[in-house]
Amino acid sequence: MFMKEKLPRLGQVKYAFGALGYSVMYNIISVMLIYFYLPPSNARMIELVPNVSFFGVITGLSLVLAFGRLTDAITDPLVAFFSDQSKNKKGRRIPYMRMAVFPTLLFGILIFLPIRNETSDHNLIWLAVTLFLFYLSLTIYIVPFNALLPELARTRKEKIYYAAYVSVGFVGGIVLSSQTPLLADIFELTFQLPTRSLAMQFSIGTIAILAAICMAVPSWSINEKKYCVATPISIPLHTALKQTLSNRNFILFIFTETLYFVALSIIASGMLYFLSVLLNLSEALGGAVMGLMVIVSLIFYPLIIAYSKANGYKLLVISGLLTLGVCMGGVYFMGKLPFSPYVQIFSFSIIASYPLAVLGVLPHAIIAEIAHLDSKNTGEQKEGLYYAVRNFATKLGQTLGLFIFALLTILGKDPENDLGIRLSGIIGMGLCFLAAFLFSRYRDQSFVLSLREEYQI
Repeated sequence: MFMKEKLPRLGQVKYAFGALGYSVMYNIISVMLIYFYLPPSNARMIELVPNVSFFGVITGLSLVLAFGRLTDAITDPLVAFFSDQSKNKKGRRIPYMRMAVFPTLLFGILIFLPIRNETSDHNLIWLAVTLFLFYLSLTIYIVPFNALLPELARTRKEKIYYAAYVSVGFVGGIVLSSQTPLLADIFELTFQLPTRSLAMQFSIGTIAILAAICMAVPSWSINEKKYCVATPISIPLHTALKQTLSNRNFILFIFTETLYFVALSIIASGMLYFLSVLLNLSEALGGAVMGLMVIVSLIFYPLIIAYSKANGYKLLVISGLLTLGVCMGGVYFMGKLPFSPYVQIFSFSIIASYPLAVLGVLPHAIIAEIAHLDSKNTGEQKEGLYYAVRNFATKLGQTLGLFIFALLTILGKDPENDLGIRLSGIIGMGLCFLAAFLFSRYRDQSFVLSLREEYQI
């Protein structure tokens, strides 16, 4: 596959804006959903759903979250297949991205507009419907967006640079979504809003609108036909899926990244609890914590890019997972260590910056390379399916993280009753160590093959 023209640097930046936009929409669910519907006792908000368990382990909220992922198992590959075989005159990917921007914004806001301003089962039903429609809309955007990467990037070097741009956009979305409580403070004080929940809703709506604008940037500014040469696939869906899921390296990568996103989702869901419950700090500090994490992570980017170009991805990914595991294990001890709360939370932020950089940049390059090598071997460009499976895995990881964290709140989510929040760190540590073990089985054959191709060895 060869491009007609190379996308200029400004175009690459515009492409990264899409990652910034969908990351905000994606992470605002991780950061705010449980906190909004099941706030701690000192949050000045009311519980909107019953926090009771069925059979001792499952809550209504966790069941709603699980429902969304069951539907993704069907919608993700279908969106990818339709995109891969599209013959639209504007391209295989861009038309889908344009279609998805407004629905993603609409349902992302509706999630945080419950139909009852009290603890009610009706809010669970509302949440189930709006979450399903939100994730469907986000899938229609993310899968084609990510499938563009291997079509725009020709060489291994270009794939890594594109992956770095996308990673910067994604972590920028984490930072922007984490500003929700701070922006809520501003709204609450400026407009004298009667409730904290209303301030949160205004804050979420404002950030969601900014995210939608970012998602629209590549959708209307990149001419896919000008920069990509793509051939619609000619095989049926079941054959394409069989070829995709029989790739050993791809399966190892998918299981590894799923576990990583479970851990990342636990961090995102728990951050406001870590601050307000374990450390007795303001929830608005979350934006500064995430901001420092991202700023420090950017320092590692050039080193990661240089090392991976020369030595491959495997050791870097394993080291990132192990570092994140150690970092999450420290959550259990937050508030009990002989350091100030500020030292504890900002030390967490700095240590987590390295895995955030590694696991932000390299997965995009890995999946692009796997998809590219598959198209050379099979003659079918199935980038959409590869990214659909990856999209399902990341959303599954996010939801499992939310699911686990929601279950743990039963064991304690308030000051002086915080066991569930502390255990979330131990579970996250175990998941990261397991992910590192799985990726140790990864064969970096794509690294050798891409070098042969790039330098014609």
